[in-house]
Amino acid sequence: MTSTSPGYGITIRVEGAPSAQPVAEATAAITKAGATITALDVVESLLERVVVDVTCDTINAEHAEEITKAISSHAGLTVRKVSDRTFLLHLGGKLEVQSKVPLKTRDDLSRAYTPGVARICQAIVDDPADARRLTIKRNTVAVVTDGSAVLGLGNIGPAAALPVMEGKAALFKRFADVDAWPVCLDTQDVDEIVRTVQLIAPVYGGINLEDISAPRCFEVERRLRELLDIPVFHDDQHGTAIVVLAALRNSLKLVKKDIGECKIVMSGAGAAGTAIARLLTISGAKNIIAFDTKGAIHSGTKTVDPMRRWFIDNCNPNDFKGSLAEGMVGADIFIGVSAANILKESDIASMGTDAIVFALANPDPEIDPYIARKYATVVATGRSDQPNQINNVLAFPGIFRGLLDANAHKITDELLVAAAEAIAECVSPEQLNASFIVPSVFDPNVVKAVAAAVKRSV
Repeated sequence: MTSTSPGYGITIRVEGAPSAQPVAEATAAITKAGATITALDVVESLLERVVVDVTCDTINAEHAEEITKAISSHAGLTVRKVSDRTFLLHLGGKLEVQSKVPLKTRDDLSRAYTPGVARICQAIVDDPADARRLTIKRNTVAVVTDGSAVLGLGNIGPAAALPVMEGKAALFKRFADVDAWPVCLDTQDVDEIVRTVQLIAPVYGGINLEDISAPRCFEVERRLRELLDIPVFHDDQHGTAIVVLAALRNSLKLVKKDIGECKIVMSGAGAAGTAIARLLTISGAKNIIAFDTKGAIHSGTKTVDPMRRWFIDNCNPNDFKGSLAEGMVGADIFIGVSAANILKESDIASMGTDAIVFALANPDPEIDPYIARKYATVVATGRSDQPNQINNVLAFPGIFRGLLDANAHKITDELLVAAAEAIAECVSPEQLNASFIVPSVFDPNVVKAVAAAVKRSV
C-alpha cells in the first residue's frame, strides 16, 4: 500500500523564466510523479524570472528525491532549494519551559524565589502532601523510555528516541493541559531503570512508560507500581488496549455480535498483544487464539516468557494448533499488532460473516485495508490516512488528566475498562458507522469523558 503522507512533506523552491511556465510545469511534474500538492506560493515575480514554492506530500524520502529530479529535468527550470517540512518542524526541539508567574520586579523575585520560597519549602517539610498543592507535581508526568522499542524503528537508543518523547509530551499538553517531560535513560538494565525512575519520582504526579521492549517492560512496570505512590502507566500496553476495546465495542454494536460468542484471532503476543487480550478477557471474550512468530500459542507451547504463559493459561480454549491462515477460517475478529502483510486476501475472505479486522501494524498493516474492506464489515488500522485509526492519543491524555485531578496512586483494570467505555460512548448512535467507530482525536469531549470516567473509578 503506497499513499502520500504529511510525514514526508517537502517544499520545493523552483525558479524559471516566465516563458518556461514554472508554475504549470512544476505542478504537472509533481502530480505526474504521484505526489499530493498541498500549497503553492509565488515568492517572486519579475520580468526575467518567476520563483515559486510548491509544497507537497510524498510517499517516502526516495519519492521526494524522484520528484525533485523530475522538476530539475525540465529545461528552463531550476530547483533552488528543497526543504523537508518534518525536519524543519523539529529544529531546536518541540518543547520549551515557561514560567507561570511574573518575574519583573524585586517583589516578584522575593516571593517566587528567596526569601519567600523558603516558607514553601518548610511547609512541605511539615506536610509532604503539600508538594502536590504547592509545586508542579500536581500536573506533571514523566515520559520515560530506554529507546529499546521505538515506533517501528526498534532498539535505536535514548538519544534517537527523544523526538518521539518530545512529541508525546506535546500531545499531553495539547489535549489535556498536562505538563509532561521526556526522560530518556541511557540504560536498558531493568534494575537501573527502576531505580532511576524511583529517584526522580518526587517531581512527578505520574509516570508514563514508553517504547520499552518486552518482556522487560512488564517487570519495570510491575516493580515501579510496587515502589511508587503515583500511577505508572505503560502506554504501549494499556493505551493501545483501551482504544482497541473501545473500537471493538462499537464495532460489535454495528454487526450485532456478543464478544463472548466471537472467535478472536490475534497476531502478536508482545506487550500490546498481551494487554489487549487481557482487557478483552476481562470484558467477556472467551475464545482468543493468539499467534506469535512461531505459530499458535497452545497448551504444548514451550516457554518461560510470562506473556506466553498468560496466553496458555487464559486463551485458546479448544487448543487450536494450526497455522494463522487456518485459524482465520470462520473468525469473527482479527486483531493484529505484529508485522506488515502477513495476511492474504484469501485469509480475510475465509472469515465469518460481518467480520471485523483491526490490522494495526505500523506503518504498514497486516493486510492492505482496501483489500480487507472487500470482505470485512469493519476495518481499522493505526494509520492517520485511513478511517478508523486506532490511536493511543484517544486514551492517555484523558487518563492522566483524570489520575492527576483525582490524586490517584494506582491504576486498576476496572479503570482501564471504564476509560474504554468512555471513548466508545463519545461516538453517538447517529454517528456510528463502519467508517467511524472511534471519535476523532480532536474531539474535545474525549479527554473530558475519559478523565471523568477515570476519576469515578479511582
